[in-house]
Amino acid sequence: MITVDEINALNLSDFLAAFGDVAEHSPWVAEKAFEKRPFVSREDVISAFERAMLTAGKDKQIALIRAHPDLAGKAALAGEMAEDSKKEQAGAGLDTLTKPEFEQFTTLNDRYRHTFGFPFIFAVKGATKHMILEAFEARIGSDPETEFQTALSQIARIFRFRLEDRIQA
Repeated sequence: MITVDEINALNLSDFLAAFGDVAEHSPWVAEKAFEKRPFVSREDVISAFERAMLTAGKDKQIALIRAHPDLAGKAALAGEMAEDSKKEQAGAGLDTLTKPEFEQFTTLNDRYRHTFGFPFIFAVKGATKHMILEAFEARIGSDPETEFQTALSQIARIFRFRLEDRIQA
C-alpha cells in the first residue's frame, strides 16, 4: 500500500507504473488524474480518476468502456484480461461457471454488445454470479444513453475498488 504523500512525490512515469492499469487498458485516465496533484487524501485520488473519465470527450469514454472485457467472456478464457479484472471476476465466481452458466453469460454478453455497441460493465467486486446475471437482465432493456451513463458509473466504482486496494486510507 502506498500513502498519499508518497503518491504526491511520484513523477509521471512512476505514477503511471503504479496506477496506469487502474482504468482497463486506458493509461490516459491515470495520466489525466496525475495533473490534479497534489492529492490531500485517498478519496481525492479516486475523485481525480473519476473526473478524468467524466471530463473526457465521448470518443475517449466509449473507448474506455470498450476496453473492458466481457464478463466470463473470451478474453477471460484466453487469459487476455488485465490482472485486476482476472482477480475481480474470479472473486465473483466467474472463473468456475458451469457450462450452462457460461452459455448464459455468452448469450447475454453477445445480446448486450449487439444492443449497445459496448460490453456490459459491472463492478463485480463483492458480487456473486447471480447478482451479475440479475443486473444483466435488468439493464439489457435500458435505453442507450442510460446504459452509457451506467457503464461510466460502474467504471467509477471499479476505479474506487482498485484504488482503495492500493492506497492507504
